[in-house]
Amino acid sequence: MIKNNCPLHYTLNLIGTKWKPLILFHLLEGPLRSGVLQKKISGVSNKMFTQTVRELEQDGLIARKVFPVVPPQGGVQLDQ
Repeated sequence: MIKNNCPLHYTLNLIGTKWKPLILFHLLEGPLRSGVLQKKISGVSNKMFTQTVRELEQDGLIARKVFPVVPPQGGVQLDQ
């Protein structure tokens, strides 16, 4: 397998899905609670939203913080 070091290919591999650019766009405004962020993105299912946020977090593009309160709260923000 040939390894491609092109920055464009690398970037598209990180954010080249349907939902990732939309999530990143809405996070440019600042940190948002997960529920608020999901409501801003019409048409995304709960499962796909959760999966996409986890992938972005694993890739180091966003950071999630879960607050130890009842009811559970969580926020998502772009990783600086």
